[in-house]
This record gives sequence, structure tokens and C-alpha cells, in this order.
Amino acid sequence: MKNEYIELVKKWLAGEVVSVEALKANADAAWVAYDADPSYSAYADDEAAYAADQAAYAADDDAADAAAYWVKRYEELTK
Repeated sequence: MKNEYIELVKKWLAGEVVSVEALKANADAAWVAYDADPSYSAYADDEAAYAADQAAYAADDDAADAAAYWVKRYEELTK
């Protein structure tokens, strides 16, 4: 099952045009989803939220590296 928040971040990392507003809304939605179930089973959702959060700061030079790190962590947890 694909995570919609991670998928948007991956599109942004791949160079697709994603507005900053869409990235911020994605981050907000990812945190809401995580907050709905903050149990250990939702740990991967926490990583998705961090990835979305980092992508929302697209103007920051380190944002892409940080977002990529959290995407990788998410993917490792959901193998």
C-alpha cells in the first residue's frame, strides 16, 4: 500500500513541479494522519510526516537531502 504523503514527496524529489502550498498541505495532512494513531504500528507514518515536513521547506538547501532521508527511512520500515 502506497503512502500518499510519501508519494508526493517522491514526485518533488524527482523534479516534478509541486507547489510549496501543496507541500505544506501535504505535511499538515501527514501529521494529522500520524496524530490519529500515534502507536508503534504508526511509526512509519511518523517518518512519512517528517519527509513531508522537510519537503514543505523547499527553499531550504538541505530540504531535499532531509526529505530523501525520511523517505528512505519510511521505505525501510515498510518493506
